[in-house]
Amino acid sequence: MAASEQGAQGVQKVTVNMVSDVVCPWCIVGYQRLQEAIKTLDNIEVDIKFHPFELNPNMPAEGQNLREHIMEKYGISEQQSVENRERLVQAGEELGFAFNFTDDSRMQNTFKAHQLIHFASQNDLEEEMKLSLFNAYFTDGKDVNDLGVLVELAESVGLDKTEAEAVIKSEKYAQVVREEETLWMQRGIQSVPTFVIGNQGVAGAQEPATLAAFISQAASQQ
Repeated sequence: MAASEQGAQGVQKVTVNMVSDVVCPWCIVGYQRLQEAIKTLDNIEVDIKFHPFELNPNMPAEGQNLREHIMEKYGISEQQSVENRERLVQAGEELGFAFNFTDDSRMQNTFKAHQLIHFASQNDLEEEMKLSLFNAYFTDGKDVNDLGVLVELAESVGLDKTEAEAVIKSEKYAQVVREEETLWMQRGIQSVPTFVIGNQGVAGAQEPATLAAFISQAASQQ
């Protein structure tokens, strides 16, 4: 689908490609800000397409303590980690999303989750699945690398429980997810969230007004 096209009664249709990971806190903040941006648009219909990105593709199955992981990965102090969490909690509250961090919060491997999202996309439930995973990880503190958790979440959004379990166990979509991850990295995306709007790559959880401006620009350039 083209980045934007003319719809009925003069409504412009713009596709926003969002590259993200379900254990990336700024990704859910970015998504919520995108929703706020969409509310401000007149005569523009936005179609969001999600694309996989793994923050930690080599994360072991058991995961790692989240604070320990962040301190190691980014070379920050425990106090800086605390301040980062406080900023995220505040950002979430402003957008109606609850970050419930604890000392036991863990960073997880998300390859299975991305395969499940791809499966959901085949059933027009991609967005619902993505949001369910964000909520499960950040709000409910669930292990989004656990088969039982993933199957439960799949069923909760309307996917067939047995089929979802089979998809994850068989890794039916493992190759297609890897290929898509590689494709977006080859296009220069090195951090998430990144929004691709028209011909523009917009990195980070930008403010709603900024996202709205990029969407409006894409609509005007048809």
